Amino acid sequence: MAATLRLTNPLAFLSHPPTSSLRFRGSKSIGTEIASSFRTVKMAAIAGSDPETTSSSSRVIDSHLHVWASPQEAVNYPYFPGQEPTLTGDVNFLLKNMEEARVDGALIVQPINHKFDHSLVTSVLRKYPSKFVGCCLANPAEDGSGIKELENLVLESNYRAVRFNPYLWPPGQKMTNAVGKAMFSKAGELRVPVGFMCMKGLHLHIAEIEELCTEFPKTTVLLDHAGFCRVPE
Repeated sequence: MAATLRLTNPLAFLSHPPTSSLRFRGSKSIGTEIASSFRTVKMAAIAGSDPETTSSSSRVIDSHLHVWASPQEAVNYPYFPGQEPTLTGDVNFLLKNMEEARVDGALIVQPINHKFDHSLVTSVLRKYPSKFVGCCLANPAEDGSGIKELENLVLESNYRAVRFNPYLWPPGQKMTNAVGKAMFSKAGELRVPVGFMCMKGLHLHIAEIEELCTEFPKTTVLLDHAGFCRVPE
């Protein structure tokens, strides 16, 4: 579940985003910037949604959520085979819940339901440019087409971050292969952070992340889904 932050000047780039040094496996400190929030927002303070504590210049932003097509929209925005959603998650449902919860905007992360087809999320970003920004999903196709796709999404469609999911790489390959390094480098060039989603455990991929950060220190890194809660039996 995404945290809700109270932010000022939302959806604007930071000139100097909050950073820190990251130490992997008790080894050397890497000078890679670790953003505590995306470059798209400037954090003022964490607070509740009580309107009495909200100044006229602040907005409540959800830092991580997904949308996918409704069954009717899926005619034009088909689901990836085998990833058909079982819950409602279309933008109208999202807007209704945001209004009820007094949430003003959000970062929409490309959902696995549409995999590398960003057309649905892109349509939402274009329809509500002052309310949403996007985080695209890195496509590690062996032909390298994902590198140009990343560039186009950032420059043309209001995506401000990119997610690396190691389980989408071709079998037997790592995020440190030639395509992965090219996309990671391109993200730094475009000044968008890379969010790593290591659902099976960060320790399984920390060496890959360390290698990428060492080789491309100008690329900002986010570790999303860094911890999970065990459900009581």
